[in-house]
Amino acid sequence: MTLDWGMLAIAAPAVLFAGISKGGFGSGAAFASAAILALVLEPGQALGIMLPLLMLVDVATLKPYWGRWSWPDAKVLILGSLPGVALGAWLYQIADADVFRVLIGVISLAFVAWQMSLKAKLIPQPKRAMPAWGGAIAGCVAGFTSFVSHAGGPPAAVYLLSRGLGKTPFQGTTVITFWAINIAKAVPYAFLGIFTAQTLLIDLVLAPVALIGAWIGVKLHFAVPERLFFLLTYVMLVLTGAKLIWDGLT
Repeated sequence: MTLDWGMLAIAAPAVLFAGISKGGFGSGAAFASAAILALVLEPGQALGIMLPLLMLVDVATLKPYWGRWSWPDAKVLILGSLPGVALGAWLYQIADADVFRVLIGVISLAFVAWQMSLKAKLIPQPKRAMPAWGGAIAGCVAGFTSFVSHAGGPPAAVYLLSRGLGKTPFQGTTVITFWAINIAKAVPYAFLGIFTAQTLLIDLVLAPVALIGAWIGVKLHFAVPERLFFLLTYVMLVLTGAKLIWDGLT
């Protein structure tokens, strides 16, 4: 892995997209950036580059949504995520890179299928709030998928959607939830050697891009509908997910 113009030409738009997603659209699509980077880097390198940048965006977006979250719901998801993070750390130690390529690819396609099923009303919206134990399970799945592909948004969203939160409380709750989950992930990432001097150098270069993306995302959250943004996300995830599965299996 070298820091060159070719790599930056792929990484910079991916990081900008992650910042916009986390800053304004519930963070569910931010993991597309890790999937894109995994096309040209080892999955561990892609994860190691993205986590500090996602944490930077978390900090940048805390202030605009401060106090607008549902803390009881966030607490259930955060506590539930810890076993999922531990499971992801265990899998990372025993699985090779191709397993993670396939996992990231499958999660990418599953995210699109879930979202499209919701839009087509093939999956009914929850008619009543999911209980705390359901939130703990959603948090565990979010912790695991977040560890292996930074894709904790969908399982968290399943729980939060059932709680009937408005657009801004939903966004605020995802911000505080994944701020905490990303801190929890950083500890095993460091012990597993996912962070390196090279990934941190790349993070320094890309940090301004992540902050610009977060600023754009916050502005767009209050100004534009989500349809076009997520349509672009679905296209990217289908293409990158299919390619990662193909690479992992072949």
